[in-house]
Amino acid sequence: MKNKWNRILLVLGIIIANIGLDQWTKVWARETLQFKPMESYWNDFFRLIYVENKGAFLSLGADLSDGIRILILHFFPAILLAALTLYAMFSRALNKWQIIGMSFIIGGGISNVYDRIVYEAVTDFMNMGLFGVRTGIFNFADVSIMVGLGIMLPFAFQKEPGKEEIKQEEE
Repeated sequence: MKNKWNRILLVLGIIIANIGLDQWTKVWARETLQFKPMESYWNDFFRLIYVENKGAFLSLGADLSDGIRILILHFFPAILLAALTLYAMFSRALNKWQIIGMSFIIGGGISNVYDRIVYEAVTDFMNMGLFGVRTGIFNFADVSIMVGLGIMLPFAFQKEPGKEEIKQEEE
């Protein structure tokens, strides 16, 4: 992106939008789904079920001691997300789509870390399944992270322009 301020606003706008949507849906889930039985939709393809996840993905780390869990699930991700935010804002190595994808990932990550710090657990409430195979229970922050990865994935397999020519010239 050419203009530094436009890039910073794009990154912050996507991050804030993702955090806002995720936090709004989690408030809705806490107010609407907590203490209620699971609700099933579309022939049990989609379920709404309230869960508080003290760990990370699929509750990994939920059984760790408080000190270790805070270090691994609060402190380390917060530092990583801050660094990724600066990288998304200022790195010349990223194109516009990579900036957008990374901003989705950062927004989802920040929202889940916020939950861990404020509520001591992440609010999860959605589940999908097809042909007897079900996802873990997730939230919109997780969707944001997956959307961001989906946007960035095609660029992971591209060669950097000019690298091939430089190598051939050296030989």
